[in-house]
Amino acid sequence: MPLKSSQRKLSFSTLTTLEAQSDDVTSIPRFISDPSASSSTVGDGAVLDHKKRKKRKKIKKSGNDKVADRDGEAIDRGPGFLLDKYSCTVVETYPKVVPAAEEPERRGRDCSVRTVHHSPHLRQRNVSFVAEEVTSGVTSLGSEVEGNCNGDKHNGGEIESKSFKEDEAESKLQEQQHQKPTVEMNGRKLEKEESLDWKKLMAEDPNQAYPLEKSPMKYFLEEMYAGNSLRSTITPGNEKDRERVYDTIFRLPWRCELLIDVGFFVCFDSFLSLLTIMPARITMMLYRLLKTRQFKRLSAAELSDIGCFIVLAIGVSLLQLADISWIYHMIRGQGTIKLYVVYNVLEIFDRLCQSFGGDVMQTLFNTADGLANCSVESMQEWQWRFIKDEALAVSASIVHSFILLAQGITLSTCIVAHNNALFALLVSNNFAEIKSNVFKRFSKDNIHNLTYFDAVERFHISAFLLFVLAQNILEAEGHWFKSFLYNAFVVFICEVMIDVIKHSFIAKFNDIKPESFSEFLEDLCRQTLKIQTESGKRSLVFVPLAPACLVIRVLRPVYAAHLPFSPFLWRLFWILLLAAMTFVMLSSLKLLVGMGLQKHAWWYIRRCDSRRKLHKD
Repeated sequence: MPLKSSQRKLSFSTLTTLEAQSDDVTSIPRFISDPSASSSTVGDGAVLDHKKRKKRKKIKKSGNDKVADRDGEAIDRGPGFLLDKYSCTVVETYPKVVPAAEEPERRGRDCSVRTVHHSPHLRQRNVSFVAEEVTSGVTSLGSEVEGNCNGDKHNGGEIESKSFKEDEAESKLQEQQHQKPTVEMNGRKLEKEESLDWKKLMAEDPNQAYPLEKSPMKYFLEEMYAGNSLRSTITPGNEKDRERVYDTIFRLPWRCELLIDVGFFVCFDSFLSLLTIMPARITMMLYRLLKTRQFKRLSAAELSDIGCFIVLAIGVSLLQLADISWIYHMIRGQGTIKLYVVYNVLEIFDRLCQSFGGDVMQTLFNTADGLANCSVESMQEWQWRFIKDEALAVSASIVHSFILLAQGITLSTCIVAHNNALFALLVSNNFAEIKSNVFKRFSKDNIHNLTYFDAVERFHISAFLLFVLAQNILEAEGHWFKSFLYNAFVVFICEVMIDVIKHSFIAKFNDIKPESFSEFLEDLCRQTLKIQTESGKRSLVFVPLAPACLVIRVLRPVYAAHLPFSPFLWRLFWILLLAAMTFVMLSSLKLLVGMGLQKHAWWYIRRCDSRRKLHKD
């Protein structure tokens, strides 16, 4: 049994004596109780053990072994070892080994004995401050001594280290296989996805292979008894989806068409007001001026009527200078594709001029109001403003009138042509309109304005058809009226169908309810009755000056063709008679349309108010 490390204490005095006796080759046994030691070694160790026991007794009596004072640096732990208390290290103080005569024999049997050389050296090792750990440190030191043994033990250590390195390399290889492959890009490591191994996937989850093992007959029977045949692409709807379908087909087209028709009659009423109310008011103003022979400051309404009359007169005069036959033959010489392009370009400019013309007329009426109510000092400034606004209104109206004239001639060319150019124009133009509007996002206000634009467009188409009728009256021969009615019916039906389809699907894609069109119609009825709406704006903007210039320019040759070529007075009489008859006819039509609109507006507003009361109750 080996001695405990606590029993092996070697002081510095003993080391010095050993250093002094370095000339004599002496062997100091490290482990006396080693069973592999020789008999001579055991004998020498017994003598040394006897001396150590005597020295321990002396040290216990004198208390010299307690070097573990705070001022001390080391504690003697046995022969060849010093324990540092604060750094917790064991200091090996055994001397260097010198080979003795009997050393070869010992090396063959035991490597636990070393001979002392003349100069000792110190080695330190970190240990714990506990006694058992110090003991393990001494044991490890002995293993180091044994590591310097014969070649057999040394070769065994090399074999063990090689096997340890092989195990470490194998573990690293396994870790690399489990890690995802990486790619370094711009100094950053990116992980790659592993490729799908079908066999590995099937081994991990065998249930995934089940659909592949089905027979075709089994799959077909499962599909037959599984439920709805279109269940993979169409899900069952709810009550809300059903209501949306019926709204798109029935409720919304009806309300949309009702709104556009009422808007058309509002535009027609404004057109008739321009041709009947404005001339009557100007005639009354001139009569009062001639009767009183006193010039009074005009009101804002009278200044506005004078401005509109000037625009209408200049527009009709300039349109009289245009050669309709030359424009007609120039457009007729174009192909069908070019007619389609020309008509679309003119339609775009028509909408732009309609919007800009409304702003110009609002500016003119505002200036007329300022001129009627201004002071005497600023009257000259307001007069210059009125003249500038009037000139701008005349220019905008003339441009718009020529655009409408070219558009009417293009439509007339398509109707008169015998190569189905009308149908090609209607199909291409209307479906291009659907494509450009249906698949876009619209707000509620945008749909409101778009509906009013369609009402204005329908009135312009009516003006174009009147232009075609006047041209047929003047130039057509034979039975043309039936053909004209058929073509006019086709144009109107196509326009109605396109508007219904467009607004129905716009409302569907933008989640607009049919009740919204009822609200639009209520706003239009309030505008007809000149009742201020909640938004404070009248959305339907229509300037009838350009269509009026076009209609007068077209109807004037028709009237001139039916006048007698008699003396001037007789011709003048017929002119006045036809003008009076036309005025009476237009005034009667104005009364019918205006009163009908007001009656419908009152009825619809009351109906909406009563429904609101019922919902509140």
